Amino acid sequence: MSAEQASIYALRNGNRVTVRPISKGDRELERQFIEGLSPTSRRFRFLGTLKSPSEALLTRLTDIDSSVDTALIALTCDGVVQREVGVARFCRQPDGAAELAVTVADDWQGKGLGTLLMQRLIEIARARGITSLYSVDSAENGAMQELADYLGFQRKPDPQDPTQVIHTLKL
Repeated sequence: MSAEQASIYALRNGNRVTVRPISKGDRELERQFIEGLSPTSRRFRFLGTLKSPSEALLTRLTDIDSSVDTALIALTCDGVVQREVGVARFCRQPDGAAELAVTVADDWQGKGLGTLLMQRLIEIARARGITSLYSVDSAENGAMQELADYLGFQRKPDPQDPTQVIHTLKL
C-alpha cells in the first residue's frame, strides 16, 4: 500500500478496517478517537495525562506534511457511521530516522490492528529510505513491548526517563 491509497483489510477475527492516510477532514474523528480511549491508553499514547486534545494538537495530528510525515488512520463503519479505531504515524528526523507512534481503540486491541498498522508504516518507511524507526514508550506498556518484540524492534531503557523505554528497528 502506498501512503496515498486506501485499502481494506480483514483482521484475525474477521473484522474489516479501511486504512488510509489521515487528512485535515479527519479532525473530528481524531478528537472522538482520543476522547474515547481509556485513561491508560491516552497516557501510553501521549506519555502523560490528556482528557481531550487541544485544537493545536488536533491540527498537528491531522494536517500532515507528507514529504516528512506519514499518518495512517484505521476506520470501521457501523451502518453509516464511520469510526476511527486506530492510528499510526511516523515523523522523519533530520538524521534519517523516524519517530513513530501507534494507538488502537481499547475495544479493538488484541485483534491484529496494531500489527497491521505498524507493518504498513514499516513498508512506507523503507520505501522512503528511512534508516530506522523508533518509539518512546511507557515501560508499563506491555502491549507495545509485545508488538515491538514481534516486529523485531530492540528495546532499551530511556536514559532521560527511567519510566520509559525506547524501541528501535533498523531498516
